[in-house]
Amino acid sequence: MQVTNTSGTLYIVPTPIGNLSDISSRAIDVLKHVDLIAAEDTRHTSRLLSHYSIGTSTISMHDHNEAARSNQLTSKLIEGKNIALVSDAGTPLISDPGFIFVRDCREKGIPIIALPGPCALTTALSASGLPTDKFTFHGFLPVKQQAKANVLKSLTNSGCTTIFYEAPRRIRDTIAACNESLQDDHEIVLAKEISKTFETYKQGSAADVLVWLDADPVHQKGEFVLMIYCPNNLQSEGVSQEALGLLALLATELPLKKAAALTAAHYGLKKNALYAIGLDTLK
Repeated sequence: MQVTNTSGTLYIVPTPIGNLSDISSRAIDVLKHVDLIAAEDTRHTSRLLSHYSIGTSTISMHDHNEAARSNQLTSKLIEGKNIALVSDAGTPLISDPGFIFVRDCREKGIPIIALPGPCALTTALSASGLPTDKFTFHGFLPVKQQAKANVLKSLTNSGCTTIFYEAPRRIRDTIAACNESLQDDHEIVLAKEISKTFETYKQGSAADVLVWLDADPVHQKGEFVLMIYCPNNLQSEGVSQEALGLLALLATELPLKKAAALTAAHYGLKKNALYAIGLDTLK
């Protein structure tokens, strides 16, 4: 069913990820003047609304009720009501509920306006010191160890920064998995408590970050953004055919990592680059 010209508008409203002052004046104005606010957790959102003296009514919409709630809310929009969608923190739909609702609104022709605002992944990335010309976001890593390891191994030679969110109860296991699964020359930046009093960025290898996490139980508390950069070592320019031939010969008798190390030492090359080339060519 398509809506009429009298339809209301859905506003997607980012909210602070830490400091309450990070909300925009436009977001406050929208939250004050819409007819209803659809919130991931109404109790959490009520603290923000109270802080800014916003009296708009709220209704819950989370992972467990979104499909049913979407039908209810799109009906209100079609009737001409204006609704704001918020998550507990940051931009709605970014690893938060709202996809079903927004897609339903699009299919029904309901106007949607998304406000710019706080988002943990872009905030953390901008301060990470890792390459930002190309990056990917994968939400949360799988909980099961093998699935998690498979995702991390897939980053080998990606040549871009990959961003994940992670929960405090899983952060140590995830960094340990990074230490086991990532290529040797990876870089990690772990950001926690962004825009809060104890905002912290820890940079280094997975082994470095693991030592830091174990140094103080407090380091494992908070909300985390995990950023990983794996350089692309697949370029074979500058590697002679003789070096590639020795690599192939040694790899028939030795593990590839050992073969790459010996070839690199013999020709004065980078072992990580040779190892990457071997992974790509010696199949």
